[in-house]
Amino acid sequence: MIKANKHKYSISAMCKILNISRSLIYYKKIEKICDSKLDNEIISIFKKSRNNYGSRKIKVELSKIGYIASRRKIRRIMSKYSLVSKYTLKQYKVHKTKCNEEKINNLLERDFKNKEKLDVIVSDLTYVNVNGKWNYICILLDLYNREIIGYSAGANKDKYIVYKAFANVKYPLDNINILHTDRGNEFKNSMIDNLLKTFSISRSLSKKGCPYDNAVAEATFKIIKTEFVFNRIFKSFEELETSLFDYVNWYNKFRVHSSLGYLSPIEYKAILSEKKLS
Repeated sequence: MIKANKHKYSISAMCKILNISRSLIYYKKIEKICDSKLDNEIISIFKKSRNNYGSRKIKVELSKIGYIASRRKIRRIMSKYSLVSKYTLKQYKVHKTKCNEEKINNLLERDFKNKEKLDVIVSDLTYVNVNGKWNYICILLDLYNREIIGYSAGANKDKYIVYKAFANVKYPLDNINILHTDRGNEFKNSMIDNLLKTFSISRSLSKKGCPYDNAVAEATFKIIKTEFVFNRIFKSFEELETSLFDYVNWYNKFRVHSSLGYLSPIEYKAILSEKKLS
């Protein structure tokens, strides 16, 4: 009506009388161009990441298949389909435990890079909810390519769960040079001492109350807590073991890591092997 009578009356005056904004008169709806292929690729990458990847990693994965998209656009598409990374959710609080006071040096000295295969293994434990009760998982991580080489689950945070993780390692244990851990008592006992002595594995301990000395293990467990543990209750111990096996397989073979140039641990190891052979 206003546009039809704009030759007779002032647009400002008509808007004022009708109590509407002048911007509405000039507003023209702009149809957004939707790249359905890009949308589908982002949804697919997000789902394959088990709802873990944010815009940064999705952007890298898109570039691998020939798509170029800004992180802002990716975030917009994720918001459109309510794709929320687990990393935006509330995180676990760390349980404090007693530590051993043994006088063993920190052989690693926070030097986490440029290690050879099985040169340094780091380890830690975290808790999971199994049918309303706390159980635990133990991880052995190779600093060479951030690969989980050994893992285990158990009802108690003790020496047996650590020993079980070593028993699950598929590589020769005598190829391991150093085991670096925090000062948890589960790592300091006659069973683990004998295991390390048998395979000539040197022990390295973080300083008391200093998580930065075991930063890679801490960072890895933050990933595991977020992607595998958080907001999840396993119905049984069998389900926990099956799910842990599935997660470790995905973590090693498919999950990309920014510290590895957005490659999975297995892909990274294969590339390093090719370089050494060439």
